[in-house]
Parts: sequence; C-alpha cells; structure tokens
Amino acid sequence: MALHFKSCFHYLKPQTIGTKAQLSQNSDNVKFDFLPTANKWNILQENLSTACRNSDDLSNNQAGKLKVLKRVFTNIVNVNECSPQGIYMIDAIQRLNIDYHFQEEIDAFLERQYVISTTNWDAFGNDLHQIALYFRLFRQQGYYVPADVFDKFTNKEGKFNQNLGGNIKGMIDLYEASQLSVAGEDMLDEAAQFSGLVLKEKMACLDDHEAKFVRKTLEHPFHKSMAMFTAQDFFGDFHGMNGWLGSFKQVAKLDFSLLQRLHQQEIIQVSKWWTELGLANELKLARNQPLKWYIWSLACLTDPTLSEERIELTKPISFIYLIDDIFDVYGTLDELRLFTDVVSRWDITASEQLPDNMKICFKALYDLINEISSKIYQKKGWDPTDSLRNAVKWKSLCKAFLVEAEWFANGNMPSAEEYLKNGIVSSGVHIVLVHIFFLLGQGLTEENVHTIDGIPSILSSSATILRLWDDMGNAEDENQEGNDGSYVSCLLREHQGLSLKEAREKVMRMVSDAWKSLNQECLFEGTFPTAFTKASLNLARMVPLMYSYDDKRSLPKLEEQVQSLLFDNVL
Repeated sequence: MALHFKSCFHYLKPQTIGTKAQLSQNSDNVKFDFLPTANKWNILQENLSTACRNSDDLSNNQAGKLKVLKRVFTNIVNVNECSPQGIYMIDAIQRLNIDYHFQEEIDAFLERQYVISTTNWDAFGNDLHQIALYFRLFRQQGYYVPADVFDKFTNKEGKFNQNLGGNIKGMIDLYEASQLSVAGEDMLDEAAQFSGLVLKEKMACLDDHEAKFVRKTLEHPFHKSMAMFTAQDFFGDFHGMNGWLGSFKQVAKLDFSLLQRLHQQEIIQVSKWWTELGLANELKLARNQPLKWYIWSLACLTDPTLSEERIELTKPISFIYLIDDIFDVYGTLDELRLFTDVVSRWDITASEQLPDNMKICFKALYDLINEISSKIYQKKGWDPTDSLRNAVKWKSLCKAFLVEAEWFANGNMPSAEEYLKNGIVSSGVHIVLVHIFFLLGQGLTEENVHTIDGIPSILSSSATILRLWDDMGNAEDENQEGNDGSYVSCLLREHQGLSLKEAREKVMRMVSDAWKSLNQECLFEGTFPTAFTKASLNLARMVPLMYSYDDKRSLPKLEEQVQSLLFDNVL
C-alpha cells in the first residue's frame, strides 16, 4: 500500500473577507462557508505494507559500497595533502547529502588542511575556484578564515578583477563562499555582488547543463539550502571527469531510498498521534496539516538517528499553528485575553473559564508539555518542564498573537520596528528551537539553559529571517490593502515615498544581515553544541521554501520537493 501526498494547499491561513477586528468582535455573525478548505497538507493513508520491502537488501548493498568508497576517499586525500581532489570529493559528498556517512574522514582531512592553511595559503595555489571552495568548506567546519584570502584577486580599489569573469567555476564557488559572511566583511559583500552579476550575465552563453547549475546556485546557494531537497539535482560534474563520482551517486540513491522509507514510517506515527488527539474535529476552522508540521521537524533534524526526536518536535510545532489559528479565526478579544491569561498562569483549573474549543486546546498543550518533559527527563536526566512552559515560551507567543489581534481590532497599526519586534516572537521560532535543544539533550548545563531561556541571538536571528520571509510572501501574494499586517506594509505606511520594490529590497538586506548574525553564532561562537547550531541553520534554510507563494497563494515548490523527497522512486 502507499502513502499519498495530498497536494491541495492554497494558503497558510484561512482567509476571511473582514479584518481581524471584525473577526474578533463579530465572530458570531461571520459566515465561513466562503473559506477555502482548512484541511491542507493532511495525511492520507491506505496501505504501507510495501514501504519497508527490501530495506534490508538496500541497507546491506549500501553498507558494502560505503566501505569501498571510504577507502577510495582516504586513499585519494592521503596521496597528496595539497591535491584539490579531496575538496572536490567533499563538495560532491555534501551536495549528494551523504556527508554524514563520511563525517570522521571529512573532519580529519579538513583539520589537516586547515593547519596547512594557517602557515601557507599559497600551498593551495592561486586558482579562485580552489581558494573559494577551501574557504567555504573551512568556514562550514567552524574554522574562521579571514576574507582577505581573496585580496590577491582584487585591484587597488578592492574590486574583483574583471578578467575573473571568464572563470565560471571560480564565480560559482566565489558566490557560494560569500554566503558564509558575517557582519563587517565588505570583501565578501563585494564578492557576492560581483560573482552574482557575472553569473547572471554569463547564463545565456552557457550550455543547458551549466546554465541550470548556475541558476540553481543563484536561487539556492548551498549554505542557505537543504541538501535533502537539492541532492537529486546534483548530476553534473563541475570538477572534471572524476571516476569516483558515479559510485558516490549510486550510494546517494540507495541512501535516499532508505531515508524515504524511514520518513514514511515517521509520518504514519505523526498521523496516528494527530488522529488520536482529535483536535481536528474540535477546531474545524484551524489548519489540519500534520504533513507540513512534520516537514519542519524533518528539515531541522536531518540526522537519520533522530527519528523519535522528529516525531516529538512535530507535536509542539502543530500547536504553534493551532494557537495562531485560534487568534485569527476563533473568539472575541475578551476570550483571547482570557486564553492568554490561562496560558501565562499555566493553570489547568483556570482553563474551565474558556470556551470549549480553547479549553480543549489548552488541555492538550498542557498534557503534551508534561509528556515531552517526562520523556526528556527519562532519556537525558534533565527536567526541562520549566523551560518548555515558562514566560518566554507559550506565554510570550500568546501575548504576541494578542498584541497583533488588538492592533488590528483597534485600527492602531504599529511602527515597523514595533511590528518586527513583536513578529519575531509570534513567529514561534523560539519555541521550536528550545524544544530542539532539550530533545537533542547535548550541552545541558545551567549556563546553557539560562542562555537559551533568554532568547539568544541564535534564536532571534532565525526568527527574524522567518518573520521577514513570511511577510514578503504575504505582501507579494495577498495584495494586501491594510486588512492584515506585514513588515513591508508597515514600511510603506511610514515612508510615503517608498515604493514596494524599494521596501522589498530593504527587507532582503535585513534578511541578509540576519543571516550574517546567524553565521556568526552558528559557525564561530561555539556557545551551543554542533547538533543544535545545525538545526538552527536548517530552520533558516527551510524558510524560503516554506514561504514562497505563487499568485494562487499556493506553495508549488514546496509541494514538488516534498513529493519528490517522500514518494519518488530514484532507484
């Protein structure tokens, strides 16, 4: 039997004709029969008996091939320490999304290479393509390499030499390297602008294969994309005819199929939990999207061994969406204030005052947090109950939603700064990442717990990226005329002479700045364990895919990628 992906998602929130103020004050008079179906991204199960067929054979086949390829990799990189073959192989392995199988070998090789680089970058030659690739791989590994390694490719004014434009490989890797910049690195800003412009201009002169690769690089640079969604596109060889590439692709296909079976089984467990919870029946106007909620978890926690953690993370993510819908399409302002008060007090007795649908939702959330906390305590020996429900988590989320509801109800729209500050909290990112931190269970110290409870930069940067991308999608696809809020609309209201194009360009610069802050925190600070910083990066990487609406208020790119990831046969 098969698991089918229901591709009927039109827009993230149920749509209404009225404003939020009208919904809040006159909910009894609103007819919702004009709303599009709220059950989007639901899971339809028929029969999954074939999902695990031949998994043992696939696994055994993969294990044998991996053993051979690890020897191949080790032999190649040990023959000549300064040979570029090693970095080409690592680049291919990462793009094929099988690098976790080779992590020890990659770590050892890059450590040796970094030691060489600290004394003599010239050992890596003067090829821009190689230097840029080394730069990216080192920074990804957490080794800080100064941007001035590119000085040799610039003129006295600090501009890149124009004759570099003919080196397409070099331009691709320079553009990729520029995505790992941090604040104040003008050289990398110049690198991004120069290489991006050259690649756009050169696309018309390239063959179809090269043009496709360049276009995807510009749209989805590796550092800011999810390899699990792009691995199938990596069929070209931009580093020459390497005999080993075909073997790595074979392993990648086997790996893809094995992970596909694992993820299908996880989806079934999520569906079972969601069905038994019964909230879809109680909150009929809320989103019924367990598949989409799971995709967030899958994107954040990519390690195959984190199956249980992905399932558990999907649960609080679902409540972020449900509570958002409660504030959007359920209840008067007075009822929403009462709901916020109950969540703030975390008092199950006080919830008896709530309308039935809100009471049931809070009771389910209350039980879920206790259940997750108990599982974490049993597995990790640390009780996270206070952190998972304290003032900077669900209370602050509800307060942020309430602030937005009151803005719209009263017609007092905030400044752009006020909107963004509140919107960072209402994004729900802090809840997701705090749950990830405790589910992973690494670095559980009093100091780290105190830091994460205070919403550090690693959380706020990811939340800023999500909030701004979300609002960019809304501004573009909803044709807003003041009935809903976004950072873009706030900017346009504050600056009467600002065009929509200029406002969107400003927002994209802010997204770029947030990425620089996130890079600083995740790549070089070392405050949190690698598994957590990777999850934080992955959340930000997933945002464009989750919020790239088309003119039909749909997410065709996401639907296509999920269909491919979960159900396409690549063998």
